[in-house]
Amino acid sequence: MLTNKELVIATRNQGKVKEFAALFQQKGYAVKSLADFNDMPDIVEDGDTFAANALIKATVIAKVLKLPVLADDSGLCVDRLGGDPGVYSARYAGPGASDSDNNRKLLDELAALPALEGEDAFASGALSAARFVCALVLVDEHGHTVASAEEACPGEILPAPQGAGGFGYDPLFYIPELGKTMAELSVDEKNEYSHRGKAIRSLWTQLP
Repeated sequence: MLTNKELVIATRNQGKVKEFAALFQQKGYAVKSLADFNDMPDIVEDGDTFAANALIKATVIAKVLKLPVLADDSGLCVDRLGGDPGVYSARYAGPGASDSDNNRKLLDELAALPALEGEDAFASGALSAARFVCALVLVDEHGHTVASAEEACPGEILPAPQGAGGFGYDPLFYIPELGKTMAELSVDEKNEYSHRGKAIRSLWTQLP
């Protein structure tokens, strides 16, 4: 059980911090990120699943800061690429890759495959079915797991980016139900439909 209402999000990604803060502040948590602390250790995310990487991050940071920590590992799984980039989503184009680098590599990999035809083709012109996956692990100040969740958001990969919001692969990830990419959603819409929003709500059911 958490006794401290100060929560550290184990990331420096300000897009993720913004999304988490908008939700957890509703529960009365003061949210910080790794950007608020100096001399944080490098974390080797060598797990072979999203959940394993989230647990690694949460445990390491909690033991250093002696505070509750929420860590996520999330990424894009593309059907026609056998589930890639998966746990390598953030570094798909190599160490230090930018969002645009990763998006370009994703489109290059899909462009190298035979074009979809007939019944396999998407009305939206998408290149492949895909899903965003988010695994969350919340640990207390001692590194003990308090709650965990994993959720997914299904969609399709477009051949060109659409929208100026979000981050990562959001401009390429089209949600047929909404007729928009993830990058075209408002913050409220994204929290409602995204893998991360779903995972947080699942985590909430496990909190007092």
